[in-house]
Amino acid sequence: MENKHVRLIGFPCDLGAGRRGVDMGPSALRIAGIASMLEALGHRVSDDGDIPVRGQEVQRIANPKLKYLPEIVRASRLLAARVANALADGAFPIVLGGDHSLGIGSVAGVSMHCRQQGKRLGLLWIDAHADMNTPETTPSGNIHGMPLAVAMGMGNYRLTNVGGFSPKVAPEHVALIGIRSVDPGERELIARLPMMVYAMPEIDKRGIHTIIEEVLERFRRTVDHVHVSFDLDSVDPSLAPGVGTPVSGGLTFREAHLAMEILADSQMVGSLDVAEVNPILDVRNTTAQFAAEIVASLLGKRIL
Repeated sequence: MENKHVRLIGFPCDLGAGRRGVDMGPSALRIAGIASMLEALGHRVSDDGDIPVRGQEVQRIANPKLKYLPEIVRASRLLAARVANALADGAFPIVLGGDHSLGIGSVAGVSMHCRQQGKRLGLLWIDAHADMNTPETTPSGNIHGMPLAVAMGMGNYRLTNVGGFSPKVAPEHVALIGIRSVDPGERELIARLPMMVYAMPEIDKRGIHTIIEEVLERFRRTVDHVHVSFDLDSVDPSLAPGVGTPVSGGLTFREAHLAMEILADSQMVGSLDVAEVNPILDVRNTTAQFAAEIVASLLGKRIL
């Protein structure tokens, strides 16, 4: 892999989640040595610091179906601008989370850049959950369960319009991999959309190699820039215990790394999210360490 200028952007937000602590995820990833791992691969790494996010203690919930909406919108706009600027500078942005509401701002920023450059965006969402609730279907009101729907233009206008336009990505250019916990409203929405969706039983039957190659085969014909949004709860909780919504039966160590290695070989990925690292729920920073190693695999680390 050619050497890249990697730009780290922290999004220390737990406003979208139902459990506290995930706002410390960016710090945990830095402590795990994500920068030094990537520098060891020959990449130049700069750290942009964190997007400022106001904590829950100084806010109130105005709408229980869209908890902490104003602050998430404000922070997402800042994140979108930071991601778009990184791409304009020729850098490879990695957004460190933080709950998966970060995908609202990160995908908006990548999409802004793609529009400016006349490129077509492809989105690979790796997650135990579909993240496709809307205010009408959400069982919790937690916005981290909505960002993929938001990216495709569905949901609250203030969220879908981050960046000034909607949708950010066409459903036919979206691949959702690893799901095993899906709400009824999300299931109905998925059935109506021309997405590529691979639940864990299909991964068990066909293998992660076949599925990632299938996604890339379509992306090679239809998109110019691939953004990967990786939620740590996509892997089995035995490997990544420090997540807010663990679901048993996730990706294995080798499945997760193989997926990243295949994506690296494709040379199509231009930006990345690492979401839902919660050090309060972790064991000796195991989850952040695993996440850092996953990022290294995406950026060229190999056994030989």
